[in-house]
Amino acid sequence: MFSNTPRGASASAAAYSIVETAKANGLRPFRYFQFLLERLPVGIPIEDCLPREQAAHTLCR
Repeated sequence: MFSNTPRGASASAAAYSIVETAKANGLRPFRYFQFLLERLPVGIPIEDCLPREQAAHTLCR
């Protein structure tokens, strides 16, 4: 609806999914995005960045 391409729609869906997952886990979505963007590019395993991990709760509440 708000995306011009299928690829854009897919990116929007991924971002929305991250926002809703953060909210469902009691995290602030903006802080969780920051958390992900600081850790994933430097090679920290995605398993260590999931919202259930203690680091996410410590830094994103």
